[in-house]
Amino acid sequence: MDLKEALFALSSANGPTGNEAGAVKAACALIEPFVSSVTTDQIGNLFAIRACGRFGAPRVLLDAHLDEVCLYVSGAEDGFLTFVNGGGIDARILPDAEVTVLCDPPLRGVITCVPADGEEGRTIAQEKLAIDACLTAEQAAAVPVGTPVVWATEPKKLAGDHVCGKALDDRAGFAVLLRAMEILQGETIGCDVVVLGSVGEERGMLGAAAGAFSMMPHAAVVVDVTFAAQPDCDPDGTFELGCGPIIGICPLLNQGLTGRLRTICEEKNLPHRIEIMAGDPGTNAAATQVSREGVPTVMVSVPLRYMHTPREVVRISDIEQSAQLIAQFLREFGQEAAQ
Repeated sequence: MDLKEALFALSSANGPTGNEAGAVKAACALIEPFVSSVTTDQIGNLFAIRACGRFGAPRVLLDAHLDEVCLYVSGAEDGFLTFVNGGGIDARILPDAEVTVLCDPPLRGVITCVPADGEEGRTIAQEKLAIDACLTAEQAAAVPVGTPVVWATEPKKLAGDHVCGKALDDRAGFAVLLRAMEILQGETIGCDVVVLGSVGEERGMLGAAAGAFSMMPHAAVVVDVTFAAQPDCDPDGTFELGCGPIIGICPLLNQGLTGRLRTICEEKNLPHRIEIMAGDPGTNAAATQVSREGVPTVMVSVPLRYMHTPREVVRISDIEQSAQLIAQFLREFGQEAAQ
């Protein structure tokens, strides 16, 4: 598997939060060769199950969310589409952005950008923006209210092993799990693995809560993205691209399993960093670790620049090293459980 091409396929799929079917379809096609079965549930979660064949084997849940931030059409005015923010998008980046309106058939459009007229640098209020798809008033009025709108940018290769694209939060996380399953292909391990491509993370972690409840895992690894270093950002709260997996530490995360992740990195000479999270990690880990009677949960993150924008940036080496870490974690978890 070409990891970059797989990431491009995931990024290119449309999966706005609450309407993730396109992203789930792409993820299913990519992971199916490496697992025993692939199913979905009533709310759209993807479950890719790798059964070890041992009766009573423990089950490890690996979660990465497949939804992406989005806008929603709220109406039409004189041929332009008005919209509301679906959550998580900074209004400062909206003017002149290319978008896809996911009606049938989809429409390409540009968010309006008025001349500055001496007001350069002033942020335009979101309420004054609209989507220009070059429609007549009648055509615009026919677009259903509530239609999701996503970024229209295509993934691209940058210098070295860097790539940019939309929805790398958290398709980069799913690429980590996809690669981990490829690494383990043909190996015998002592635990069952469930890869959960969860829905609804951007709007309340709906998929993670339902998925963890239904799968009843003995442990969980949640993979998401975290802030990468860039100009004007606090260096104490960001991580350089290329520094490897970021292991989370916070009161909600299991300290024993977290320690095991750190030990694996040291033993296997995997570059890694530690992220101290105050209280709630703000990821699916918060929903997973309180499922049923509680699930021992750990966090692994991939550094990412320009989160929730049309051109998020990650590094392939960080995805590969995170996958190597998780694959080794699963090998050892199964060995310990079989003893």
